[in-house]
Amino acid sequence: MTRLFVRHRVADYTAWRAIYDAFAPERQSLGVTAQAVYQSVADPNEVTAWHDFASQEAAEAFVSSPQLRDAMHDAGVQGAPDVWLTNAA
Repeated sequence: MTRLFVRHRVADYTAWRAIYDAFAPERQSLGVTAQAVYQSVADPNEVTAWHDFASQEAAEAFVSSPQLRDAMHDAGVQGAPDVWLTNAA
């Protein structure tokens, strides 16, 4: 299992969350098996999410997918996200 973490700033959490939730079917079709979202205590528009995948390759394909890029743009993600991958230890 590979877990993808992503942290980014959004223009408006409520607007971002609506698009994130609507993207659920695409996330599943792109290989996401589980996910969670967290907001910064200091800034509710700073979001960290994790997504689980069966493999590193599936996670990398998700990150580079045009569907994700478009959804992030539409959701008001500001700047480049911090993205990192981990494997269960």
